[in-house]
Amino acid sequence: MVTMYNGMPAGELGDVCWLKSQHSNPNGACVELAALPNGEIAMRNSRFPVGPVLLYTQAEITAFLAGAKDGEFDHIVPEAQGLTRQ
Repeated sequence: MVTMYNGMPAGELGDVCWLKSQHSNPNGACVELAALPNGEIAMRNSRFPVGPVLLYTQAEITAFLAGAKDGEFDHIVPEAQGLTRQ
């Protein structure tokens, strides 16, 4: 049995099914999610498929998705773009 922890290499999770949004761009810069056997949800950056993962509970992902659907994070990308232009 694999001990799962935040920051572990994605490859150590074994054979999990990574999913990404249909809205992701074609160059591979995507956020991917995978349901894990213990009920947690893993998240990784598709540009670094064997890189570190973050682990979340189902409740944490549910709350995040609800906030995203409600537009709570819509300001993040424009803010980040503004910071990189300075």
